[in-house]
Amino acid sequence: MNILLKSATILDEDNRGLHQKVRDLWIRNGKIEKIAASIKADARTRVISFPNLYVSKGWIDCSVSFGEPGYEERETLANGIKIAAHSGFTDIVLNPNTKPIPDTSGDVVFLKKTAGDKGARVHPMGALTMQSAGIDLAELYDMKNAGAVAFYDFKRPVMNSNLLKIALQYAQGFDGLVLSYPMDLSIAAKGMVNEGGMSTKLGLKGIPSFSEEIQIARDLFILEYTGGKLHIPTISTANAVNLIAEAKKKGLDVSCSVALHNLYFTDEVLDEFETNYKVLPPLRTKKDAEALKKGLKSGVIDMVTTDHLPMDIEEKRVEFDHAAFGSIGLESAFGILNSIFDTETSIRFLTKGRERFGLTPVSIKEGQTANLSLFTPEGKKEIKKEDLQSTSKNSMFIGQKGKGSVYGVIVNDQLLLA
Repeated sequence: MNILLKSATILDEDNRGLHQKVRDLWIRNGKIEKIAASIKADARTRVISFPNLYVSKGWIDCSVSFGEPGYEERETLANGIKIAAHSGFTDIVLNPNTKPIPDTSGDVVFLKKTAGDKGARVHPMGALTMQSAGIDLAELYDMKNAGAVAFYDFKRPVMNSNLLKIALQYAQGFDGLVLSYPMDLSIAAKGMVNEGGMSTKLGLKGIPSFSEEIQIARDLFILEYTGGKLHIPTISTANAVNLIAEAKKKGLDVSCSVALHNLYFTDEVLDEFETNYKVLPPLRTKKDAEALKKGLKSGVIDMVTTDHLPMDIEEKRVEFDHAAFGSIGLESAFGILNSIFDTETSIRFLTKGRERFGLTPVSIKEGQTANLSLFTPEGKKEIKKEDLQSTSKNSMFIGQKGKGSVYGVIVNDQLLLA
């Protein structure tokens, strides 16, 4: 593939010589051949020119679910990675919540081979325990060798403290990253929304903030004892930010993420009983959302995720009590994030997470592999259900207005346009 990106504003805070500069980028055979103020294309080079074109390092989402194998009606891998690329993502970390649950090296190999290279690059996580049942550790070392980037029982907390201790100790032998979902089930019980004034008003069972915080506190005590690498996915409360900030001050090797919708929405939207707002962790209060934003800006929270979780219509078009948890977010991610923060900050968050999951770093330099996201930060566009290309349409962002739009990505020696 030979292409020439014309007059692109480069956003790369790690490369101050090019950051915010308008340049042409010549990409040949998957590598950045030349970056200059003006490059003349030869006859074999495809010229790409978009209005107000911006280029950054490829975006990554650290919590994405599709469906295949087992739930292809929600989303196939082929369509999912195409959607991710069209949404500006060059890399996704795939959650282990398929059927069967990937808890062996063969499962990880299957996911990587099935995904192929026709869209965003897929980096599977393996289950932490067999069948994510929380009883026996899965084949962590074998899955790591097969390409698993971390280990996680998706949305299922590790209730056995000794099991988490053993997992953190064992994974140190091969630099494995352990994820622990922050929820104490004995407290959360059958809750479905944030416990507070809104849950009382609506008569819905609540999930208290401290059900998350007490689990995080326990996990951090265990990490301090064992050492190792711990990632806490999708925190949602102000006190969770404080707990992780203190742990980082102690020097513990802990990271965490926040779901985009927990930054953008609060539980005030629940008065419509719209099931697309039913997510785990639940939408919290304005105080929590503001604390999460501050945590991101300060670096306490390491990365933003869409927590993309397709659910077919039968699982959402039911009473709120019976609806499945989850919302899709890949296609809305940039526009929504860019409406919360300025563009440079948004891109910083979209490009963080590679190192934590052991992925190869990328850069915008001559001679480097082209792993790029193409977008414009300007213009507002309403997110409409009919425009969503995902198989499942369970997006809580429908009707919202995003800022900016995605043109596509360059990844795997391919130009994939939205």
